[in-house]
Amino acid sequence: MSKKILYITYDGLTDPLGQSQILPYVQGLAAAGYRFTILSFEKADRFRLQREMIESQVAAAGIEWVPLSFSSRPPLLAKFYDAVRMKRKAVALHKQKGFDMVHCRSYIAADVGLYLKKRFGVKFFFDMRGFWADEKKDGSWNLSNPLYRRIYRYYKQKEADYIGHADQIISLTNAGKSEMQTWSCYNGSQSIEVIPCCADMDLFSLTDTGQKSEARRSLDLPEDAMVVSYLGSIGTWYMLDEMLQFFRQLKENYPNAKFLFLTHSSRDQVLEKINAAGLSASDFIIREASRKQVPFFMKASDLSISFIKPVYSKISSSPTKLAEVLAMGIPVICNSGIGDVKEIVTSADAGYVIHDFSKEEFLKAINAIPHLLMKPPATIRRAVEESHSLSRGVGLYRDCYSKVLS
Repeated sequence: MSKKILYITYDGLTDPLGQSQILPYVQGLAAAGYRFTILSFEKADRFRLQREMIESQVAAAGIEWVPLSFSSRPPLLAKFYDAVRMKRKAVALHKQKGFDMVHCRSYIAADVGLYLKKRFGVKFFFDMRGFWADEKKDGSWNLSNPLYRRIYRYYKQKEADYIGHADQIISLTNAGKSEMQTWSCYNGSQSIEVIPCCADMDLFSLTDTGQKSEARRSLDLPEDAMVVSYLGSIGTWYMLDEMLQFFRQLKENYPNAKFLFLTHSSRDQVLEKINAAGLSASDFIIREASRKQVPFFMKASDLSISFIKPVYSKISSSPTKLAEVLAMGIPVICNSGIGDVKEIVTSADAGYVIHDFSKEEFLKAINAIPHLLMKPPATIRRAVEESHSLSRGVGLYRDCYSKVLS
């Protein structure tokens, strides 16, 4: 008899992240015989636009989808309200279906998973996705505020509870796993598997010269331009000011350089930063793209850059964009201090890793560009295909499921 899995995520399946880092894995696991119910929280605008597409995909895979509305106001209280709704719905679903395991994506969901384990004996699969409480502290929770300090301490205590009771823990990075193994709440008996953010190698296919030219024509980019790209959201972790400083310095060596942004973030926000940096808006192309459109536009790139704040919590992060960009054979320029990024890029000889954001480091990266452009795209792709392909990620999850449910 097929095992029944409740998959709980506070991210929505209609979110870009849901379409890249949730649904493809669950579809792969459902194909292996597991029976899924997905409980997710959906933003109203995205849900309205993409509901039918997601419904057709889950129906084709034999997955039941239970979408709840995502609350954003009032701040903080909305999250507790959603947490209560998540718990009530999960308990009701379990009483109806009798799940064998609850797969919890990050900490909000883990609180429900731990409850189901303690109350009903359901196996608890903690897919932690990073050090969530520390990410909040490093990003938006000012601990000089007594309220945020109390919330942070609460979730650090809960984190220890999740780790102590999980039947399986998933870390995105080897660096995160090593750090967890030093924590007092880890007693050595819990299983920790490293599964990074993977790329759909069919969707993010290898770039060829014809595709590159076609993408440039569609974006009105000169064929001979040096095209630098950035993929993903702007804000909190992503160092837009530093990326613009890098581009300014790059223009000194490559006057024909253009900067392509593919982002769902505010176009005005990016333009405001461009103007503040004294750069010409004519050197920038800012586009919003669907998941299926992203590979087409990204293939206009000569190289891609991504600078992320190297704070403590980021040792547990696995940037989705890294695997996707390298899968297309596009070299990268990025910074150290983010999960296993340095090791991945260096071992694959697939880019250049800077160690700080000084002009000297920027110059070293710029001087490395001729070597990066000589690297055959197929060589870059091969280096990450074995470690970061979606099929490998699904296989690792399948092995963990089998171990927990045996």
